[in-house]
Amino acid sequence: MLRNVLGKTFRFLGYTVQYGCIAHCAFEYLGGIVVCSGPSMEPTIQNSDIVFSENLSRHFYCIRKGDIVIVKSPNDPKSNICKRVIGLEGDKVCTSNPSDFLRSHSYVPKGHVWLEGDNLRNSTDSRCYGPVPYGLIRGRICFKIWPLNDFGFLRASPNGHRFLDD
Repeated sequence: MLRNVLGKTFRFLGYTVQYGCIAHCAFEYLGGIVVCSGPSMEPTIQNSDIVFSENLSRHFYCIRKGDIVIVKSPNDPKSNICKRVIGLEGDKVCTSNPSDFLRSHSYVPKGHVWLEGDNLRNSTDSRCYGPVPYGLIRGRICFKIWPLNDFGFLRASPNGHRFLDD
């Protein structure tokens, strides 16, 4: 009887570890569901919206300008942020705030991206902490899951004028 109980216990632990590893790999490499908080991506993503983030793009270096990404915060490595990619390495970006009279520009260094929130007046982004290393990108948001009336792919940036083609 003890052998039978031990056998079932070890089988259960084995399956738990096995499925835990599969779940970890799925969430780490394929993607997952993310609940967004904060006003920085409004109107595209509202506070408490639920989105699906895929992680394959970051592994294959397929992040493009205009993509919305989940990134480890440069200010607080324990938290993630959600921002739009405005510039990739080598791109010229506008580094000033929309309210600034004089516009300043800079180039994104190698291995970095320039991130901004869609709500420029209420976003802490690359304009505050500078270019973000590509290695901090966790995933790319594909589509919105919740609320259901807004289900689907995300809309284009309301700040498209900030994308420079020089």
